[in-house]
Amino acid sequence: MGVFALQGDVREHLQTLTALGADAFTVRRPEELARCDGLVLPGGESTTMAKLARTFDLLDPLRERVGSGMPTFGTCAGMILLADRILDGVAGQETIGGLDVTVRRNAFGRQVDSFESDLDVKGLDRPVHAVFIRAPWVEQVGAEVEVLAEAEGHPVAVRQDHLLATSFHPEVADDGRLHRLFLDLVRQ
Repeated sequence: MGVFALQGDVREHLQTLTALGADAFTVRRPEELARCDGLVLPGGESTTMAKLARTFDLLDPLRERVGSGMPTFGTCAGMILLADRILDGVAGQETIGGLDVTVRRNAFGRQVDSFESDLDVKGLDRPVHAVFIRAPWVEQVGAEVEVLAEAEGHPVAVRQDHLLATSFHPEVADDGRLHRLFLDLVRQ
């Protein structure tokens, strides 16, 4: 199980996946990506992550793997990277794509507007404690996208086939249920 490790909440995802029994490792090069049976795109800064992926020759291999069905879980900036369309992005901002959604960057506001909330997530037995830090939200979902949770009237957790994405940071909440949901996708 790989965790994109050029920038972002890498350590927290590695710890959560390892605690759930996954053989988790960092992905910084195409050779490491080739070993993945699933990949986590962590929270961080989406424009920086895309630029670094381009610099380290990972962007096109990421697009190929995601496009060919590799299970992928994007959190916060990772959701933006998986989105097919972005609002309020920087000029020329690239994504990996594959998730038929339109996301709005920093939709909940700036860093000082960060917040926490307990969310009901479809398929989970009790609410998830969600940490939103300069988080995106989903403005529009495609026909094949399942909305798993909403906050302030907007989707903040979605699934489409082999892709799972959240606006928030489940890796910092000491609750591995969303990672377990992702690991179930990988096992299918």
